Amino acid sequence: MAGLSCADVLAASGWSVTLFDKGRRPGGRMASRQLETDHGPASFDFGAQYFTVRDPGFAAEVSRWAEAGFAVRWPEARADAWVGVPAMNTVLHHLAAQHAVHFSHHVSGLAREGGRWRLLGEGMPTMHFDAAVLALPAEQAAPILTLHDFELARAALYARSQPCWTGMFAFEAPVPFADHTVRDHGIIAWAARNSAKPGRSGPESWVVQATPQWSSAHLELTPDAIAPHLLGALGTATGTPLPAPIAHSVHRWRYALSAGTGLGCLWNEAQQIGACGDWLLGPRVECAWVSGRRLADRMIGAAREAA
Repeated sequence: MAGLSCADVLAASGWSVTLFDKGRRPGGRMASRQLETDHGPASFDFGAQYFTVRDPGFAAEVSRWAEAGFAVRWPEARADAWVGVPAMNTVLHHLAAQHAVHFSHHVSGLAREGGRWRLLGEGMPTMHFDAAVLALPAEQAAPILTLHDFELARAALYARSQPCWTGMFAFEAPVPFADHTVRDHGIIAWAARNSAKPGRSGPESWVVQATPQWSSAHLELTPDAIAPHLLGALGTATGTPLPAPIAHSVHRWRYALSAGTGLGCLWNEAQQIGACGDWLLGPRVECAWVSGRRLADRMIGAAREAA
């Protein structure tokens, strides 16, 4: 979200923007996934479960998404909750479609050559850029920034994220539980009946996210070892013995929840390198969007002053 938000503003001001993402499709912390079952594909939003709106600019943006039909309110989560439809990452798909995005490209570093930036990484095209923006978790941005601007790197080093083990479980029949969400129950920080979200279809599907403390204590276990814990916790929270899932998957988010540094964005005008992301403001989708726009505005303003 942060990278696409930044790209939107830069492109609208006439900048030529190219994006690289190590994933196979848009998502990041708004990732969604489908698992095939005998009852059809089961859908899961296994990152951010919803987003809220406070910033006026973000409110206007979300209104445009709603008018286009790929965002809708989800009051069962909370009164001001919104979700993408038919999946959380649908929003990212629409934003990414407006830009030149190279997926499955893992940028491992940057090299300064002749006053311009070249991206490092296996299979990276030989391209040079006037400016570079890192829209990455702080822990991934820090080692790249360290080689070029230690002040920016230090800001990233001070920003620490908490992990989250997330389970995705599909069932043949609905779980007999009156509510569609579970909060703060045992090792569960959040669980949701994903199939009950607006615009969803397919078999009964649940997303279970463990608390940061439990996730940290069990961070290096395998997904197969984690799955029974999360499934058992869901059964305890819903008060019913759960049948064996017809499909399941477990994902480890090493950098799930950022505390937020309050810096908004980072930018080195002399070297034309910066960073944006929710870790620079707070652990919300909206914060990522705002951070990206703040960085783009700062870059555009600096370029105008230099001209």
